[in-house]
Amino acid sequence: MLSLAALYRYPLKSAQAEVLTHCSIAPIGLQYDRHWMLCTPDGQFLSARTHPALLQLRCETTATGFVLHAPDRASQAFQLSDFSAVKQVTVWESQFPAWQANAALNKWCSDYLGEPVLLCWIGPESARRTKRRPEVPVSFSDGYPLLLIGEGSWHELNERAGQQFDILRFRPNLLIAGAEPFAEDRWQQIRIGEVLIDLVKPCERCVITTRDPVSGQMLPKGEPLRTLAKFRRAGSEVLFGQNAVPLNHGDLRLGQSVEIISYKE
Repeated sequence: MLSLAALYRYPLKSAQAEVLTHCSIAPIGLQYDRHWMLCTPDGQFLSARTHPALLQLRCETTATGFVLHAPDRASQAFQLSDFSAVKQVTVWESQFPAWQANAALNKWCSDYLGEPVLLCWIGPESARRTKRRPEVPVSFSDGYPLLLIGEGSWHELNERAGQQFDILRFRPNLLIAGAEPFAEDRWQQIRIGEVLIDLVKPCERCVITTRDPVSGQMLPKGEPLRTLAKFRRAGSEVLFGQNAVPLNHGDLRLGQSVEIISYKE
């Protein structure tokens, strides 16, 4: 039987994961997933591809708000009310308005990275959409609300590489247990609890996967991309995981059964 084996969200884009046991979900994705990001003063998004120090940042959701944590620094609490100015931002080819933090939050983030940056919030409603699903709101994720990986696929990669890669270096939201390796390539639509999810396209992997998800240190020999490229290459891209879109609101909990509704033709 297929089941939801792990659940993760990343409140701050390119920062560390929150490991969850349950979470509400909507078409934009898991609650608070990638709802904040750092950008340059002119609004260009920053990621761990160019700023690996982001991997050591952690944005924690609490009962009273949110807290930013960084190595060797005092933590910084904030509220949604700390974001008031509208800022035009760019994430890849998408340009859209977001909400800019106050001066104290921007200074804390700038001091950590050692350059002027702005902390932005997606806002109460996202103005961003994807090309394939223009009706679906998207946060600051690279392209789609969810990333799903089969646990069997992860184990197959580890076996082929002869080493154990932390699943968090692939930054999934959902880890599905009980399927054959890469069975998720064939899934078109699944149901977890009352939540319907469309699997839209394979995820093209980048250099972030070669960095430790906590320290930011790069693995030798370009792993795991090196091993993935031997059996998961499609043209110039290396594929691992599936980009996905939730179709309705609901709640996800660890251990829920996963039903395959339809397969790709």
